[in-house]
Amino acid sequence: MSATGGGIEAVVFDWGGTLTAWHDVDFHAESLALAQAVRHVHGHDDGTPAALAAHADAAARLHAAGPIVWGRTRDEQRAATVADLFDEAGLDHDPALLAAYQEFWEPHTLTDPDVGPLWSWLREQGIKVGVLSNTLWPREWHRGFFARDGVLDLLDGDVYSSELTWTKPDPRAFAAALDAVGATDPARCVYVGDRLFDDVWGAQNAGLRAVHVPHSRIPAEQVGHTEGTPDAVAHSLADLRDIVADWS
Repeated sequence: MSATGGGIEAVVFDWGGTLTAWHDVDFHAESLALAQAVRHVHGHDDGTPAALAAHADAAARLHAAGPIVWGRTRDEQRAATVADLFDEAGLDHDPALLAAYQEFWEPHTLTDPDVGPLWSWLREQGIKVGVLSNTLWPREWHRGFFARDGVLDLLDGDVYSSELTWTKPDPRAFAAALDAVGATDPARCVYVGDRLFDDVWGAQNAGLRAVHVPHSRIPAEQVGHTEGTPDAVAHSLADLRDIVADWS
Protein backbone atom coordinates (compact mmCIF):
# COMPACT_ATOMS: atom_id res chain seq x y z
CA MET A 1 0.00 0.00 0.00
CA SER A 2 1.30 3.44 -0.83
CA ALA A 3 1.97 6.05 1.81
CA THR A 4 -0.37 8.87 2.74
CA GLY A 5 0.15 11.89 4.95
CA GLY A 6 0.71 15.62 5.11
CA GLY A 7 3.14 17.85 3.30
CA ILE A 8 6.13 16.41 1.52
CA GLU A 9 9.35 16.34 3.55
CA ALA A 10 11.76 14.95 0.94
CA VAL A 11 11.93 13.75 -2.65
CA VAL A 12 14.57 11.12 -3.38
CA PHE A 13 15.57 10.18 -6.91
CA ASP A 14 16.96 7.14 -8.65
CA TRP A 15 19.89 8.01 -10.90
CA GLY A 16 20.31 6.06 -14.17
CA GLY A 17 17.25 6.31 -16.43
CA THR A 18 15.66 8.85 -14.09
CA LEU A 19 18.07 11.75 -13.71
CA THR A 20 19.82 10.68 -16.91
CA ALA A 21 18.39 9.65 -20.27
CA TRP A 22 17.91 5.94 -20.83
CA HIS A 23 20.29 4.52 -23.44
CA ASP A 24 20.46 0.97 -24.75
CA VAL A 25 24.06 0.18 -23.87
CA ASP A 26 26.31 -2.18 -25.83
CA PHE A 27 27.52 -4.35 -22.95
CA HIS A 28 30.06 -6.16 -25.12
CA ALA A 29 31.70 -2.81 -25.88
CA GLU A 30 31.48 -1.97 -22.19
CA SER A 31 33.35 -5.18 -21.34
CA LEU A 32 36.09 -4.38 -23.85
CA ALA A 33 36.57 -0.99 -22.17
CA LEU A 34 36.47 -2.52 -18.71
CA ALA A 35 39.08 -5.10 -19.69
CA GLN A 36 41.58 -2.30 -20.28
CA ALA A 37 42.06 -2.32 -16.51
CA VAL A 38 43.07 -6.00 -16.65
CA ARG A 39 45.51 -6.41 -19.51
CA HIS A 40 47.95 -3.83 -18.14
CA VAL A 41 47.99 -5.61 -14.77
CA HIS A 42 48.89 -8.80 -16.61
CA GLY A 43 51.48 -7.02 -18.75
CA HIS A 44 49.64 -7.65 -22.03
CA ASP A 45 49.76 -4.16 -23.52
CA ASP A 46 51.98 -4.54 -26.56
CA GLY A 47 49.38 -5.15 -29.31
CA THR A 48 50.66 -8.65 -30.09
CA PRO A 49 48.27 -11.51 -30.90
CA ALA A 50 48.81 -12.85 -27.38
CA ALA A 51 47.95 -9.46 -25.89
CA LEU A 52 44.84 -9.12 -28.03
CA ALA A 53 43.73 -12.63 -27.11
CA ALA A 54 44.25 -11.91 -23.42
CA HIS A 55 42.20 -8.74 -23.73
CA ALA A 56 39.39 -10.55 -25.57
CA ASP A 57 39.35 -13.32 -22.96
CA ALA A 58 39.19 -10.81 -20.11
CA ALA A 59 36.36 -8.95 -21.83
CA ALA A 60 34.40 -12.17 -22.33
CA ARG A 61 34.79 -13.12 -18.68
CA LEU A 62 33.70 -9.67 -17.54
CA HIS A 63 30.75 -9.75 -19.93
CA ALA A 64 29.63 -13.06 -18.40
CA ALA A 65 30.19 -11.82 -14.85
CA GLY A 66 27.93 -8.77 -15.23
CA PRO A 67 24.56 -10.58 -15.26
CA ILE A 68 25.66 -12.73 -12.32
CA VAL A 69 26.58 -9.77 -10.15
CA TRP A 70 23.49 -7.79 -11.12
CA GLY A 71 21.35 -10.91 -10.69
CA ARG A 72 22.37 -11.07 -7.04
CA THR A 73 21.48 -7.40 -6.73
CA ARG A 74 18.03 -8.07 -8.19
CA ASP A 75 17.22 -11.34 -6.43
CA GLU A 76 19.05 -11.02 -3.11
CA GLN A 77 19.39 -7.23 -2.81
CA ARG A 78 23.11 -7.81 -2.30
CA ALA A 79 25.23 -4.71 -2.95
CA ALA A 80 28.32 -4.92 -5.15
CA THR A 81 31.17 -2.82 -6.48
CA VAL A 82 33.31 -2.73 -9.60
CA ALA A 83 35.84 -4.84 -7.69
CA ASP A 84 33.19 -7.54 -7.19
CA LEU A 85 32.69 -7.66 -10.95
CA PHE A 86 36.37 -8.40 -11.49
CA ASP A 87 36.33 -10.93 -8.65
CA GLU A 88 33.38 -12.76 -10.21
CA ALA A 89 35.33 -12.87 -13.49
CA GLY A 90 38.41 -14.20 -11.69
CA LEU A 91 40.50 -11.22 -12.75
CA ASP A 92 42.81 -8.78 -11.04
CA HIS A 93 42.46 -5.12 -11.89
CA ASP A 94 43.99 -1.77 -11.13
CA PRO A 95 41.33 0.87 -10.28
CA ALA A 96 43.69 3.52 -11.63
CA LEU A 97 43.33 1.96 -15.10
CA LEU A 98 39.55 2.33 -15.39
CA ALA A 99 39.80 5.44 -17.57
CA ALA A 100 38.59 3.65 -20.73
CA TYR A 101 35.61 2.29 -18.82
CA GLN A 102 34.74 5.74 -17.48
CA GLU A 103 35.11 7.25 -20.95
CA PHE A 104 32.78 4.58 -22.35
CA TRP A 105 30.08 5.56 -19.86
CA GLU A 106 30.57 9.33 -20.05
CA PRO A 107 27.83 9.99 -22.68
CA HIS A 108 25.34 8.03 -20.56
CA THR A 109 25.94 10.06 -17.38
CA LEU A 110 24.66 13.46 -18.50
CA THR A 111 22.11 14.99 -16.14
CA ASP A 112 18.65 15.75 -17.55
CA PRO A 113 18.32 19.52 -18.12
CA ASP A 114 15.13 19.54 -16.01
CA VAL A 115 17.04 18.45 -12.88
CA GLY A 116 18.55 21.80 -11.92
CA PRO A 117 15.29 23.80 -12.13
CA LEU A 118 13.32 21.02 -10.43
CA TRP A 119 15.74 20.59 -7.54
CA SER A 120 15.94 24.35 -7.07
CA TRP A 121 12.15 24.54 -6.93
CA LEU A 122 11.93 21.69 -4.41
CA ARG A 123 14.42 23.40 -2.13
CA GLU A 124 12.50 26.67 -2.44
CA GLN A 125 9.46 24.79 -1.12
CA GLY A 126 11.49 23.58 1.85
CA ILE A 127 11.60 20.03 0.50
CA LYS A 128 14.82 18.06 0.86
CA VAL A 129 16.40 16.54 -2.25
CA GLY A 130 18.15 13.18 -2.27
CA VAL A 131 19.52 10.44 -4.52
CA LEU A 132 19.49 6.68 -3.96
CA SER A 133 21.08 4.61 -6.71
CA ASN A 134 21.77 0.93 -7.23
CA THR A 135 25.27 1.13 -8.65
CA LEU A 136 28.63 -0.60 -8.77
CA TRP A 137 30.38 2.73 -9.02
CA PRO A 138 31.94 4.66 -6.13
CA ARG A 139 30.38 7.75 -4.60
CA GLU A 140 33.02 10.07 -6.04
CA TRP A 141 32.11 9.15 -9.62
CA HIS A 142 28.45 10.03 -9.14
CA ARG A 143 29.18 13.22 -7.26
CA GLY A 144 31.59 14.13 -10.03
CA PHE A 145 28.78 13.83 -12.58
CA PHE A 146 26.55 16.10 -10.51
CA ALA A 147 29.37 18.62 -10.01
CA ARG A 148 30.17 18.60 -13.74
CA ASP A 149 26.54 19.37 -14.53
CA GLY A 150 26.15 22.06 -11.87
CA VAL A 151 23.63 20.38 -9.56
CA LEU A 152 25.75 18.91 -6.76
CA ASP A 153 25.11 21.84 -4.43
CA LEU A 154 21.35 21.26 -4.73
CA LEU A 155 21.59 17.83 -3.07
CA ASP A 156 20.80 17.41 0.62
CA GLY A 157 22.01 13.81 0.70
CA ASP A 158 22.97 10.96 -1.60
CA VAL A 159 23.40 7.24 -1.08
CA TYR A 160 24.90 4.67 -3.45
CA SER A 161 24.48 0.93 -3.02
CA SER A 162 28.20 0.44 -3.65
CA GLU A 163 28.75 1.77 -0.11
CA LEU A 164 25.93 -0.26 1.47
CA THR A 165 25.38 -3.94 2.20
CA TRP A 166 22.02 -4.04 0.41
CA THR A 167 20.32 -2.53 -2.62
CA LYS A 168 16.86 -1.41 -3.60
CA PRO A 169 14.22 -2.70 -3.11
CA ASP A 170 15.42 -3.58 0.41
CA PRO A 171 13.70 -1.13 2.79
CA ARG A 172 17.04 -0.49 4.49
CA ALA A 173 18.34 1.17 1.34
CA PHE A 174 15.46 3.64 1.39
CA ALA A 175 15.94 4.20 5.13
CA ALA A 176 19.59 5.05 4.48
CA ALA A 177 18.54 7.61 1.87
CA LEU A 178 16.06 9.26 4.22
CA ASP A 179 18.70 9.40 6.93
CA ALA A 180 21.09 11.03 4.46
CA VAL A 181 18.70 13.89 3.73
CA GLY A 182 17.53 14.23 7.32
CA ALA A 183 13.96 13.07 6.70
CA THR A 184 12.12 11.37 9.55
CA ASP A 185 8.73 10.26 8.20
CA PRO A 186 8.65 7.93 5.17
CA ALA A 187 4.95 8.71 4.68
CA ARG A 188 5.92 12.30 3.88
CA CYS A 189 8.63 11.30 1.42
CA VAL A 190 8.54 10.51 -2.29
CA TYR A 191 10.78 8.27 -4.36
CA VAL A 192 11.13 8.86 -8.10
CA GLY A 193 12.44 6.15 -10.41
CA ASP A 194 12.14 4.32 -13.71
CA ARG A 195 11.75 0.74 -12.44
CA LEU A 196 8.51 -0.73 -11.17
CA PHE A 197 10.29 -3.32 -8.99
CA ASP A 198 13.31 -1.59 -7.47
CA ASP A 199 11.86 1.91 -7.36
CA VAL A 200 8.07 1.75 -7.14
CA TRP A 201 7.40 -1.50 -5.29
CA GLY A 202 10.52 -1.02 -3.18
CA ALA A 203 9.70 2.54 -2.16
CA GLN A 204 6.09 1.76 -1.33
CA ASN A 205 7.16 -1.27 0.68
CA ALA A 206 9.40 1.08 2.68
CA GLY A 207 6.50 3.45 3.34
CA LEU A 208 7.17 6.14 0.73
CA ARG A 209 5.01 7.34 -2.13
CA ALA A 210 6.39 6.35 -5.52
CA VAL A 211 6.48 8.22 -8.82
CA HIS A 212 7.29 6.26 -11.96
CA VAL A 213 9.28 7.92 -14.75
CA PRO A 214 8.61 5.59 -17.71
CA HIS A 215 11.68 6.57 -19.73
CA SER A 216 13.42 3.23 -19.79
CA ARG A 217 13.26 -0.03 -21.72
CA ILE A 218 14.19 -2.34 -18.86
CA PRO A 219 15.75 -5.58 -20.19
CA ALA A 220 13.78 -8.69 -19.22
CA GLU A 221 16.68 -10.04 -17.17
CA GLN A 222 16.62 -6.91 -15.01
CA VAL A 223 12.91 -7.07 -14.16
CA GLY A 224 12.20 -8.17 -10.60
CA HIS A 225 9.62 -10.58 -9.24
CA THR A 226 7.02 -7.85 -8.55
CA GLU A 227 5.86 -4.70 -10.29
CA GLY A 228 4.40 -1.98 -8.12
CA THR A 229 1.60 0.38 -9.09
CA PRO A 230 2.92 3.95 -8.81
CA ASP A 231 1.12 6.68 -6.90
CA ALA A 232 1.79 8.95 -9.88
CA VAL A 233 3.50 8.90 -13.27
CA ALA A 234 5.81 11.68 -14.48
CA HIS A 235 6.43 11.61 -18.21
CA SER A 236 9.09 14.26 -17.71
CA LEU A 237 10.87 15.39 -14.58
CA ALA A 238 9.18 18.77 -14.96
CA ASP A 239 5.84 17.01 -14.27
CA LEU A 240 6.96 16.45 -10.69
CA ARG A 241 6.25 20.04 -9.72
CA ASP A 242 2.51 19.56 -10.10
CA ILE A 243 2.59 16.10 -8.52
CA VAL A 244 4.48 17.28 -5.45
CA ALA A 245 2.41 20.45 -5.20
CA ASP A 246 -0.78 18.36 -5.14
CA TRP A 247 0.63 16.26 -2.30
CA SER A 248 1.92 19.19 -0.24
